[in-house]
Amino acid sequence: MRRFEYSRADAPEQAAMSANAKEASFIAGGTNLLDLMKLEIETPTKLVDVTRLTLKQVETTDEGGLRIGTLVTNSDLAGHPDVIANYPVLSRAILAGATGQLRNKATTGGNFLQRTRCYYFYQTDSPCNKREPGTGCPAINGENRALAILGTSDACIAQHPSDMAVAMRLLDAKIETVKADGSTRTIPVSEFYCLPKDTPHIENVLESGELITHVVLPAPIKGMHTYDKVRDRASYAFALVSCAAVIEVGDDGHLTTVRLAFGGIGTKPWRNEAVEALLMDTDGNDEVIKQAADLLLQDAKGNGQNDFKIPLTRRLLKQVIQRALAAGEGA
Repeated sequence: MRRFEYSRADAPEQAAMSANAKEASFIAGGTNLLDLMKLEIETPTKLVDVTRLTLKQVETTDEGGLRIGTLVTNSDLAGHPDVIANYPVLSRAILAGATGQLRNKATTGGNFLQRTRCYYFYQTDSPCNKREPGTGCPAINGENRALAILGTSDACIAQHPSDMAVAMRLLDAKIETVKADGSTRTIPVSEFYCLPKDTPHIENVLESGELITHVVLPAPIKGMHTYDKVRDRASYAFALVSCAAVIEVGDDGHLTTVRLAFGGIGTKPWRNEAVEALLMDTDGNDEVIKQAADLLLQDAKGNGQNDFKIPLTRRLLKQVIQRALAAGEGA
């Protein structure tokens, strides 16, 4: 690990100003950053510790939603009574990620900012456009079984790793930040992540020194909340394919609410509102589900080992819809 300057911030504005340098980083839980620093993949010359900031609360909003401090740990957020009662898809998504020990340290803001990565990103003796722009992407013709099939480019096919962010995308969360000049802004999660295109090293829209302070959830959505995660082992594994869903079935057997967001298949949390619109007000028969899967995957591109993700996503989508319909019939 290379030498670095270390400081602690007592206010968000101070933290943002202190980190307004090319090679500076914030540190809270450090569950991703410290690993990358040990491997010298991330080499910040300055770390700004934000753990003293008073951003560890979960508060209700006037609109009936929640405002979550960036330092709320994953464990505390998943176990918060309001999250369990009103946003169970978020609680389930968080609990599907990492281990209990990591969730106890990992923070809400840090989870959004964990690096989109693959095997080659960690191999410092290997080319990687995300680590060293312009050197190439060996994953395209190499080990790519776990990697993305949507939102990829000739420069990068790494899949986004977060489970929490998939649920946040489903729920239309918004991210509040403070910049180095003290100004603030609100960013919808739908606009937060960048597709790799020819700049895969740029993963989100944050500016230098910009600090996430809160995540705001709108009022709860009625319906069946589920988070399905297909992975190679029962715990501590990234998703091959995951699906966060909120689905409600009307008395006539038709879908009256459909929200779907997917993990494991995209270079960012993946949601296609046109797919949801196609399923709305239908009885979810096999033909409609097939059409929805076709629309979701129309731009999907496998690279050999990860080709299986295309039929696997189809099956998972069908399973989620049919389970909701069966639950609606039994209600």
